[in-house]
Amino acid sequence: MIKTLREYIQDAQNKAVAIGHFNISNLEALHGIYNGAKKLSAETGELIPVIIGVSEGEENFVGLDMVYDMVHSIRDEHDYPIFLNADHHSSFESVKNCIDVGFDMVIIDAVKLPHDENIKITKQCVDYANEVNKNTGRDILVEAELGFIGSGSYIKETIPEGAGILTKPEDAKDFVTQTGIDLFAPSVGSIHGLIKSGKPHIDADLVKQIAEITKIPLVLHGGSGLRDEDFTNAIKAGICIVHINSELRLAYRDAVEKSIEEHPNEITPAKILTPAVQAIENIVFQRLKLFNHV
Repeated sequence: MIKTLREYIQDAQNKAVAIGHFNISNLEALHGIYNGAKKLSAETGELIPVIIGVSEGEENFVGLDMVYDMVHSIRDEHDYPIFLNADHHSSFESVKNCIDVGFDMVIIDAVKLPHDENIKITKQCVDYANEVNKNTGRDILVEAELGFIGSGSYIKETIPEGAGILTKPEDAKDFVTQTGIDLFAPSVGSIHGLIKSGKPHIDADLVKQIAEITKIPLVLHGGSGLRDEDFTNAIKAGICIVHINSELRLAYRDAVEKSIEEHPNEITPAKILTPAVQAIENIVFQRLKLFNHV
């Protein structure tokens, strides 16, 4: 029987590894992610947990109930540790909807609001999740972020202005204490999306300071395009979950474009899209190997 997501996160902390978090907006991406995780599990001889994320836009495209059914059918039928996260949801109502459907974790992203409002809405989400946990026996995790990580999973020309605004350890502790969140995503140098000119650099010392002062698991957002050593240093310092999205989107697009170019008369979606599934599988496999020190 598989463990809870909270238990897998605790295992990751104990082993100084990280769980991969990958976003989807269609079935092909889910197949690619699951195939990559399953492949590494077969190679290592132990189940490698993975988190599937859907942002509000992705969720609206694929359908809230549909994405829940897809992910949980894999978990239930194959007894595999695959979990579902509501990634970057901006309102209590959207978080509540995902909790009510059955998501395993949610991220309330109110970082653009005034600090007091961010704390207020985050605590509201935590309180609701705790109430549901108490009444149902579920174990829903709530994550929030503080600082500047940028927005938008797309290709950016340069590192955006504001990227140097990193989370201060004392601010992190205050935020975690006031909200009661289970997971915390600080700004430690990474940026959402892919950067054409210049690579973000993770401040591993800052990660360690925040981990020590907050005493809760930390999450790295904006993992696409980072150097391998940034990942390994961040995980060693206290990161337990790493988000990858833009890399998958780019690989999917490039694979589909190449597939159509090489087979212009092909109209069977399964044949056109199979290379995209394989491209995602390859990235997930390699990233999970790195995150798990394999």
